[in-house]
Formats: sequence, structure tokens, C-alpha cells
Amino acid sequence: MESSITAWNVTKYGAPEVLAPVTREMPLPSKDQVLIRVRASGVTRADCMMRAGEPKFARPFLGWSRPRAGLAGTCFAGDIVALGDGVTQFSVGDAVFGEAGLKFGANASHICLAVDATLYAKPESLSYEKAATLCDGALTSWYFLTQLAKVKAGERVLILGGAGSLGSAAVQFAVGLGAEVSATSSAGNSELLSGLGVAQPIDYRASDPLAVRDRYHVVFDTLGLASFSAARRALKDGGRYLCPVLGLGLLRDMLSSRLAGRKRAYFAAAGLEKPSLHRKLLAEILALIEAGEFTPVMDRQLPLSELVAAHRYVETGHKRGNVIVV
Repeated sequence: MESSITAWNVTKYGAPEVLAPVTREMPLPSKDQVLIRVRASGVTRADCMMRAGEPKFARPFLGWSRPRAGLAGTCFAGDIVALGDGVTQFSVGDAVFGEAGLKFGANASHICLAVDATLYAKPESLSYEKAATLCDGALTSWYFLTQLAKVKAGERVLILGGAGSLGSAAVQFAVGLGAEVSATSSAGNSELLSGLGVAQPIDYRASDPLAVRDRYHVVFDTLGLASFSAARRALKDGGRYLCPVLGLGLLRDMLSSRLAGRKRAYFAAAGLEKPSLHRKLLAEILALIEAGEFTPVMDRQLPLSELVAAHRYVETGHKRGNVIVV
């Protein structure tokens, strides 16, 4: 086995160029850990926000001038190459996927992770590349639609940003839950949305999807493109506005919407939920994949050595589905 690992260091908060490749000594798994050879890892909008230190009010938790953990990447898939003495749940050679959480370090050749973290056995039928995306867009969207919005068959759901990682997963999940789904994207992605089951693809450059009254039971703003105040008119009585991008405005709207009226604004840090809940939700997602009701949309993959370019591309806002490094 190699004596060192390659990884990417976040030298300070800033643009993609603050990322720097590093070589570190190969870690040894402690009693309850496994060492994983990473085959593929995600590059997500959340990764880019953490690298940039956004939102700024999160820096006391992440680190003042750079992430305390120092390394980049949260979601991965790979093979177990070494076990701690107390590990009985896995064996050397097992294919797994999961997320590093606030420890980061998934954009690397190897990672050590505790067995009670968000770590799951990879089915043989699922590629490493697709498995590496599941703890980002798929897990977050499934959590928001089923745990927060509790989408029911027959409801009207609007997905803002339907072609991205969260959006392309949310579209498929909402369709599978029996909702009537509308979604926004550029005109060039309307065919993609239709293929995923969207009843009404909306070109956001040509029309305002929120310029309607009392139409949607759920508005899922996957990119923080709008606001609860902008979506309120389009929501039906008892409607839910969901957004995974936290800001002070959303915090205000969450509070105010609980004090007056029946329309609600929701945010939750899905990635910070307990690993036991993550594993339950991932089991549900894998069942949907096995049933042919969901498949991750893949945009492109780049070598791990081109992580800076991958971050630049994700920040253009034009990706279709998921971006990974291998």
C-alpha cells in the first residue's frame, strides 16, 4: 500500500485558486475507522461555498480564515483498504460510498472514516461515479421533499433550478411521489427536464415562474434563486417554500412565517443530520435506483489533479446534474 496520500488544501477562503495540492502521510485507521481508497468524489456548490467561506456568518463554525479541517471535498465513493481493530461491519475490499461531513477531505486519494459515520455499502450495479454524488443532490433533495415538505401525490411542485445536482434529483423524486412537477432552467435544458418527467419546463429567462397566484403546494428553491417573499404569492394556502441555501433573509422568513399565516419557509442542514438518518434515507434512495425511478444526472468528470478547474466550472452555474473528480 502507498505510504502517502494526495489531497487538496484550502489555503484560505477565496476563489478556486486558493486550492492547493498537498501530499500527506498515509493515515492509519483507529479502532473504529476504515481507510478508503477514493475512486470518485463530488464537486458541489456547497463545496464551493465552503471554500469561499460563504455565508460569512458560518465562519465561526467552519473557521475564521479557512476551514479548520483544511481539506476539500465531502462526498466520495471507493474501496476499503484497511480496517481498525474493532471494525466488524466491513471487510477489506468492500466498495462503499458516503460523506466526510465537516471533516472534509473527500477530494483525495484516500480518506479515513469512522464506521458509524455516513458510510454505506455500494451496490455492484451502481458505478463509483454515480455513488459519489448521492450524499449531495440526492440525499439533500430527498430529505427536503420527504422530511420537510412531506410531498403528497397530486400536489403541484415547482423546482427552481431543475437542471442542477439538487434540482435534477428533486424533479425525479417529486415525480415519483406523484406530484405534478414544474421546473425552471435555461431553454437549452428543457429537453432534459421533460425527459426527467417535468410536466412544465419553464425558461427562467423568458418568464417568471412565481408570477402566478395560489398555484403551487411546494416551491423548492434549490439554488437560493428567489425568496419566500417572492414565492408567497405563488404558494397555495398551506404551501411550503424550501431552500437549502441559508441566509439571514431566510432565517427571518422562517421565523415570520411561523408567526402569521399558513404558508411556511423551511431550511435545514441536511448534511448535519445524524448518520443513522442519512443511512435510512440512502437506503430509500437506493431502492428507487433499483426500481428504475431515479438515476443521478451526470455532467462531467475530471481528474483529481484538475480540482481547481472543476470548482471554476461548478461556479459558472451552468452544470447539468453532477460534477465529479476521479
